[in-house]
Amino acid sequence: MPVISSDQPNWYLLQCKPRQDERAHLNLLQQNYVVFHPQLVSERVIRGKRQRVQESLFPGYLFIQLSRDDNWAPLRSTRGVSRFVEFNHGPATVAEHVIEHLRARCLESTLSEPDEALKPGENLQIVSGPLAPLEGVFLGLHGTDRVMILLQFLNREQPVCLPLSVIERQQAGFHTYN
Repeated sequence: MPVISSDQPNWYLLQCKPRQDERAHLNLLQQNYVVFHPQLVSERVIRGKRQRVQESLFPGYLFIQLSRDDNWAPLRSTRGVSRFVEFNHGPATVAEHVIEHLRARCLESTLSEPDEALKPGENLQIVSGPLAPLEGVFLGLHGTDRVMILLQFLNREQPVCLPLSVIERQQAGFHTYN
């Protein structure tokens, strides 16, 4: 087992077995370890409906807080845990301020209000890319991060699939004159 020089508890990075983050997290908590599994709330389209889901910020990894006096031996046989991430022949420590920043970011994602869903027929504007600043009408979602919009382009209506990140709702009172 690695030798730790500090009596103060430090944060370390654990690698989990494939798709067993949650299992490792629960098993470590049952053994009374201090564990942090950063997760963000995001919106996904599941079976045609927009839903808020919680997903791991670092899939396959957990943070654990340990001191030199803690019992490190059970970690190797904990279900779901693969190994410590190591640098220079010892476990990699993670600074406390990094953990606090990650906690704040995860908390922000849970408190943020979901964006009001786009409705078919809603006016949108392309804000970046080669088609900016054209305006179009929202037709529907195309996967988790793309939209179909109807553009008036070259004297005809043309459906176009674009990333969600390049469009915005059309600002009230904003009009273009041709």
